[in-house]
Amino acid sequence: MTDLFDDTANYVLDLASPQRLQIIFKLLEKSTTPTKLAKDIGATKQEVHRNFTRLEDSGLIEKKVDGNYTLTTFGRTICTQVPSVVFISQNRKYFEKHHFGEVPHKFQMRCGQLANSTYVKGVSKVLEQWKNIYKNSDEYIYEILSEVPLDLIEPVVKRIKKGVKFNYIFSESAVVPKGRKALLKKLGFDKLMEKGLIERKMEKNVQTVIVLNEKEACVMFPTLDGESDISAMFYSDDAMFHEWCLDYFRYCWYGSDVFKESKLKE
Repeated sequence: MTDLFDDTANYVLDLASPQRLQIIFKLLEKSTTPTKLAKDIGATKQEVHRNFTRLEDSGLIEKKVDGNYTLTTFGRTICTQVPSVVFISQNRKYFEKHHFGEVPHKFQMRCGQLANSTYVKGVSKVLEQWKNIYKNSDEYIYEILSEVPLDLIEPVVKRIKKGVKFNYIFSESAVVPKGRKALLKKLGFDKLMEKGLIERKMEKNVQTVIVLNEKEACVMFPTLDGESDISAMFYSDDAMFHEWCLDYFRYCWYGSDVFKESKLKE
């Protein structure tokens, strides 16, 4: 086992260079030569040649008969893992006060899909982006919620009345705002459910909040004490980011219980 750790540590050292990381991700896009790549990234030929040699010795890249270099299977696989490190390292300060909560390990391993995102901080900015996701929806809105700000109810109902499907998972432990029931009644929420435009389920305790439509999504992770936090979010319309959020929503949806209004507290 010690030998395995030693070998892994050596590979980490081989990647511990901005230029070597740049090289392997450039080769992920297309095969090229050290000379051409040096020109592309504005580096000296000697420096790039030296890093190509190191990456080749590590088995991450290989030279083809035409003189171009390409990633090996090992190198391509490494490229799928690096984004996870990028996401966590770019948001290190955030994760000093937050964690992945109840998100299963298999989704945490895929957190690199969240790397191409925008960090939105501040409740007002979060709610504004949240409303924009509603506004931009044409097919569906999916949510996993720990709470419902009262001023978000009317915007989502407007989209549902336009034919947008609304599926959401609510936390049993949520404390809903006063006036929610009266507002839902006024907006005809029950009639929309009867039409099949709204489906809802319930989880024991929601920590991680997800909001998405068919083309964009956001995720809000809990604080270290396990409390949901809607004061900051990661938002993106990137396809990989959206896939992570959609897959997580589906995972939770099929594992959730029947919605029971009686469990909610005002």
